[in-house]
Amino acid sequence: MIRGRFGVPDGVVDAAIAVGVTGALLLTGASGEHAAGGLDLLGLGLLAAGGLALAARRRAPVAVLVATGLCAVGHQTAGFDVPAVSYLFAVYAAVRAGHRAVTVAVSVLVLAALPVAALASGLHDTGEAFARARGALELAWLVAAGAAGEALRQAERRADEAERTREETARRRADEERLRIARELHDSLTHQISIIKVQSEVAVHVARRRGERVPEALLAIQEAGREATRELRATLEALRDDDTAPPRGLADVPELVARARLAGLDATLTIEGERSGVPVAVDRTVYRIVQESLTNIARHADAATASVRIDCRPDALTVRVDDDGKAVPGAVPTPGTGLLGMRERVAALGGGLSARPRTEGGFTVRARLPLERTS
Repeated sequence: MIRGRFGVPDGVVDAAIAVGVTGALLLTGASGEHAAGGLDLLGLGLLAAGGLALAARRRAPVAVLVATGLCAVGHQTAGFDVPAVSYLFAVYAAVRAGHRAVTVAVSVLVLAALPVAALASGLHDTGEAFARARGALELAWLVAAGAAGEALRQAERRADEAERTREETARRRADEERLRIARELHDSLTHQISIIKVQSEVAVHVARRRGERVPEALLAIQEAGREATRELRATLEALRDDDTAPPRGLADVPELVARARLAGLDATLTIEGERSGVPVAVDRTVYRIVQESLTNIARHADAATASVRIDCRPDALTVRVDDDGKAVPGAVPTPGTGLLGMRERVAALGGGLSARPRTEGGFTVRARLPLERTS
């Protein structure tokens, strides 16, 4: 339920206004002068109906406008000379909702019908009928109600535009900062890491051609250079991602598994449950988890098979990636940037991720992402 400025639900506020207006109209109608007879109950009923209709003024402003206008004309016809307060509230609500043309048209009809209603109530003097109509709905009151609704509508529109402008400015600044960081990383690190990688590979190649034993430290430098190049490339791609490309999600996971098969990994995919309605953030995170897991298997696991299982349930989505690689129970996985990135993505969505060796050998990555579906 939508809440207003002071934390009170709008529906409660509307109901309170409707009850208050209804009480005031009934009290005025019962205590005022009106034609006695069988129309008393009808007039009081129309007064009550016009006031209670205001409870729906936000949900159906045009319908409430028409209903309160008919009630105002009806209780005038029944002989109840009561100001059309409920209709003024309806005019305010309709103009605030943006229905200005409809409000003007209905108001013209109501203003024209009220003198006729006064004559129908038993008055024979046309001047007195117009005077009673003006008393029920003064043109100044009508203009004031419409002006108040339009002023608030414009204020809300300006506030919404200001909020959108702030969000767009914040996103633009974040994009500029991300691209600046990417440029700095590229300029300051890429060249040096490339030199380290090339020089270490040349040294290893030369040592092997001479039949010399390659020092373990040199092999470690070579592998570190390769890994740093891959990680830096992935980081720069993430930083430069400006979301202009279509987002990757659950629908693209089969493509990841197919690419893993082409690379020589016997990979399988199982997706169960209803996939429609999965939030975009969860959808993209699932893709990134599977992508990073399969990449790590190809690079580090020395595995022959891998399985990807995705379970979509009403409250949560679970992703599990298993392999039969060289990881052994009890071994502590090295927390690389890929694993840290997965943890951060999952934690940002309020979920949890575990990555550890399996009891039967191999490695398991399991993530649980809570779902907040909108009906």
